[in-house]
Amino acid sequence: MAMVSLAWLLPAIAAATPFPSDLQPISVVRLEDSHRCPSFQGLVFNNGTERLGLDYQRMIRIQHMLYIAARDHVFVVNLTTAVDKIIPQQILTWRSTDVSKCAVRGRNSDECYNYIKVLVPRNDETLFACGTNALNPACRNYRLRTLEQVGQELLGQARCPFESRQSNVGVFAGGHFYSATVTDFQASDAVIYRSLGGEGRPVLRTVKYDSKWLREPHFLHAVEYGNYVYFFFSEIAVEHTGAGKVVYSRVARVCKNDSGGSSRVLDRHWTSFLKARLNCSVPGDTFFYFDVLQSLTSVLQINQRPAVVGVFTTQTNSIPGSAVCGFYLDDIERVFNGKFKEQKNSDSMWTPVPEEHVPEPRPGSCAGEGSASSYSSSVQFPDSVLSFIKTHPLMDESVSAINSQPLITSTASRYKLTQIVVDTAAGPHKNRSVVFLGSEDGRVLKILTSTQANSSRSSRLLEDLHVFSPTQCSGERTVLGLELDKEHHALFVAFSSCIIRVPLSRCAPHTTCKRRCLHTHDPYCIWLRTGRCADVAPGFNSTDLFYICVCSDVMSAAGSDVNSAVDSASGVKQLPDAAALSGGFHVTLLAACVLVAFLLGAVVSGLLVSCYCGQRSHQSQEPEASLSLTSLATLNRLVDTRPDKNDLTSSQTYSSEPVKPHVTEDEEFVSDLPTPDPTPELPIKNLKALNSQWERSHTFNSNQTLPSRHDDDAFKCTHMTASLLAGDSGSSHTPTSHHSCLKETPETSTPRQIPLQTLPERQLLIKIDDGVSTARQHSFHSGNIYELHRPLIVGGSCLTRQHSYSEPPPLQRAAIIRRTASLKPQIPPKPTNIPPKHCPRTPNTATDL
Repeated sequence: MAMVSLAWLLPAIAAATPFPSDLQPISVVRLEDSHRCPSFQGLVFNNGTERLGLDYQRMIRIQHMLYIAARDHVFVVNLTTAVDKIIPQQILTWRSTDVSKCAVRGRNSDECYNYIKVLVPRNDETLFACGTNALNPACRNYRLRTLEQVGQELLGQARCPFESRQSNVGVFAGGHFYSATVTDFQASDAVIYRSLGGEGRPVLRTVKYDSKWLREPHFLHAVEYGNYVYFFFSEIAVEHTGAGKVVYSRVARVCKNDSGGSSRVLDRHWTSFLKARLNCSVPGDTFFYFDVLQSLTSVLQINQRPAVVGVFTTQTNSIPGSAVCGFYLDDIERVFNGKFKEQKNSDSMWTPVPEEHVPEPRPGSCAGEGSASSYSSSVQFPDSVLSFIKTHPLMDESVSAINSQPLITSTASRYKLTQIVVDTAAGPHKNRSVVFLGSEDGRVLKILTSTQANSSRSSRLLEDLHVFSPTQCSGERTVLGLELDKEHHALFVAFSSCIIRVPLSRCAPHTTCKRRCLHTHDPYCIWLRTGRCADVAPGFNSTDLFYICVCSDVMSAAGSDVNSAVDSASGVKQLPDAAALSGGFHVTLLAACVLVAFLLGAVVSGLLVSCYCGQRSHQSQEPEASLSLTSLATLNRLVDTRPDKNDLTSSQTYSSEPVKPHVTEDEEFVSDLPTPDPTPELPIKNLKALNSQWERSHTFNSNQTLPSRHDDDAFKCTHMTASLLAGDSGSSHTPTSHHSCLKETPETSTPRQIPLQTLPERQLLIKIDDGVSTARQHSFHSGNIYELHRPLIVGGSCLTRQHSYSEPPPLQRAAIIRRTASLKPQIPPKPTNIPPKHCPRTPNTATDL
């Protein structure tokens, strides 16, 4: 049975997916070495001795310029000249004029500034910027090259949040500005908004105060792709019916040609708004979800398919954990073309909507496309379609991640990941993908990853960079932004108080050591045929490609002799290979080990149980238990066939060597107590049969007087040996002797024939007066117990007491034997061939039949 269970278990073991472990870094950049990287902390005053503070908000890279949005300023850095120092080439100052009104509203004085929250290119020549403007949002247009204001200031409500801590996203698509933020001072009305479209394109928004559309969202990113604009955010899940609030990550979609609904339904509201859940989880019998979206990339090409990659974390009140998941855009579209989810009433569960209940054209479709190709505008949609999309914006299915699992997981650290940027064309052949991840503790992880499901190349944590420097930055260590400048071989890491420029690779320390160069597995490092390790920088000569060895392609790194010491010049510490440390085992070997361990455990357990049961059986076995019902029947036949005592010609006697125990006064007193568990009696038809039976089953060896505290003559017998018949007459048996405080000691002896004339005259066991039977007393304490266990005697009025042969002996048997033998004095035994002298006898409670 165990083998069958193991055979069923082996496929389950092989199919089980273990929880992915954290990657171990190949190299670690020490904290004290990050000060060598150029940094920017904002403007200075008082002759350059103090700084105003940066209060970073966001940054974007346009051509060769980096635009940094901060408090009251926009800094423009030339990426070409920012190799050694980060010095702004241009500075845009936009201070608020409503500071006095802000203080009256009772908010924190830190909010009474103009935090630039929106900074997006409107076209090739115009930059669109919006700020909180001291709790009074406003927007402006600036020339991209000169930062001169163009036109009048615009109202920033629904385009920019009121406070710096509130989330927002914005993107221009098709001449319209698509924004997602809150529209009121209390942040109670979240909205996805379209504006600045000019004539013919009305302003559209989501339904106000409807939790089915938006419920306390935190907006992260907005991208344009195809005929749609996608919004990525996290919100409180309305479909979660359990206790408490649970945050889900979402992707929402709207059509760029959406014109709103009719004057009856969804007037000036989206008619194409749909949203679905992003599923970033570790597969298994029970899925482990990373539900909170933290950061997202723009549209990338992964496996020749458009996709986005994001950082997800666990819930706020859960254990800390982070994961990186990618999603194909065609998988998102497939979910939006699937089933809708609905809740019929507030007490019911959320269930899929049957296809027959979905109206035509399909809700959420763009006018002039697909099933709505016959409609030139969304205003012409039937009211049934508009009413359905108003109450059913949520899709039933969730969007699965690439390969249905995270690309990277991090659960061992208590610090979560916050930002992501991806280079999908790393290396000299532009065929590798490198992910840069920012964390809450000021570190940046550089990971070489593989996005193919059956790839033999596993992900590797190339570097663990401690970027945050207390000497350069102050305040919180959380990484708030990452911007990749691949053309200049740099990565910009943004904190609240500073921005640090970090090179993409550190190949210089391995200049003359080929093994250390290859051991890095860094696609930005190559080993040239000339004998040096070089960076794949923009100045790299492509003609040298025929003479290089790419480090990322050499997956079998240098052996254990790789120098792991800290390089004092570079601050790079080489650690053992992560794959070598993991030492994974094949699943077949694991299953075989489990099977062998199970079989060994079963064998050992069986032996232990067998020994334990055998010991218990040996301890509880009594000699009297060997007398079967067949032996009792034989005994009764012998009694019935010998009607007279004088017919007995010989008897068999058994003797054993008496033991000399040490008898205390308390034990002698206990031995006088009656038997606690009287046994049932077998009926004897007449007194003559009783006398014959007693003579056949008992023989006395001594007639010495025993000392006793009682005057009864029944306690004058010194020693008695009981012999019982078991089986046929003529078979030999093992006698049983009973002594004080000792266990039964069975001994085997040869029976001897004793002439009948040598047997002494025995006293009658039962005294009969006038035909009335009298019950014998066990001791002076017991009283008359005859009525308690007297059986019905058929054919006579004689009484006797016998043991039951149909039941096992009582648990107190050993104690009874010891009490009976306690009356024996310490006298030397007599020879067994001398017939015993006459002594009056009272039947012993342990040996009477």
